[in-house]
Amino acid sequence: MPKPITTPCVGICSSGIGDDVCRGCKRFAHEVIDWNTYSQEQRCLIQQRLDNFLIQIIKLKIQLIDINKLCYTLKEEGIAFDETGDAHLWVYELIKSRYREYIEPEVWGFRVRSSFQALSVVALHESIEKEFYNLSQAHYERYVQPGIVRANHPI
Repeated sequence: MPKPITTPCVGICSSGIGDDVCRGCKRFAHEVIDWNTYSQEQRCLIQQRLDNFLIQIIKLKIQLIDINKLCYTLKEEGIAFDETGDAHLWVYELIKSRYREYIEPEVWGFRVRSSFQALSVVALHESIEKEFYNLSQAHYERYVQPGIVRANHPI
């Protein structure tokens, strides 16, 4: 049986103050509101969209060198991650949990791509979060908002 999809909420919700996309979890406001009514399949689709956005962003900034080392070190350090998920998401979990600390990427089994090597871990984390939000917002504006506008204003 597949693992149940839990809420992606990170406790920094901005959908309650009128944002169409939550600045914390990057779900759309209606997904945040309706989450508890969704089936596991619906939740899975939302999580897949969020994961795919993150993977796309991380791949541009990080090069995986040794996935086994990354997995082992995350476990040794007690950092929660989904071992069945894409390893780029593992790096995200590491950066998210340790962004205020110095991280030596090679020790963890990855390297930061040359165009991002000058960034501190804090700046790298902020860059990822900003791009994640922007990508979610663009997706919302391109694919979701037009349907909402049409539904509220039938032609």
